[in-house]
Amino acid sequence: MTSQLRPRPEITLMERDAADVPPEVVVVVVDTVDEEALRTLRHIKRTTTSRTVLITTAIDEQKLVSAAECGVAGMVRRSEATPEHLVHVIGTVARGEGHLPADLLGRLLEEVGKLQAQVLGPRGLHFTGLAPREVDVLRLVADGQDTAEIATRLGYSERTIKNILHSVMTRLQLRNRSHAVAYAMRQGLI
Repeated sequence: MTSQLRPRPEITLMERDAADVPPEVVVVVVDTVDEEALRTLRHIKRTTTSRTVLITTAIDEQKLVSAAECGVAGMVRRSEATPEHLVHVIGTVARGEGHLPADLLGRLLEEVGKLQAQVLGPRGLHFTGLAPREVDVLRLVADGQDTAEIATRLGYSERTIKNILHSVMTRLQLRNRSHAVAYAMRQGLI
């Protein structure tokens, strides 16, 4: 991969741990996504602000989900890793976007759906970290309603509304109602 990217003027290659400033994108090349590869990806996510592109020969659905959990923003199969394609994917990831081959995207979405239906949903959880009633309460707070109005509108006691808001703010480490509304807006929930 290095020999393919070195002549490309759009890419500046850096040696591992050679720079004082972390690179925008780290490219990790592995044959298979095994535990060692996942440890490397977790380490990158934990210790840098760099985005990660994973180049691999083979990957199954479970390892795809694990790689996504480790912060991988782009993935390329080795068989598709031409210099032009690599430059495109690295640029895409550097701009804050993601890249995944279409068939892997479909599989990832299926796995996410299964996870929601089989694991999170039965426990009243969602990927947003908020239950539907928590989202409803935050929407009404965003509309300017006070605790009593929200309780009347949703058919809960004022104490329940206060408990819901307290639970959301504590769990997500939010300072106040305004911060909770801002969080929900940034997450696209309201």
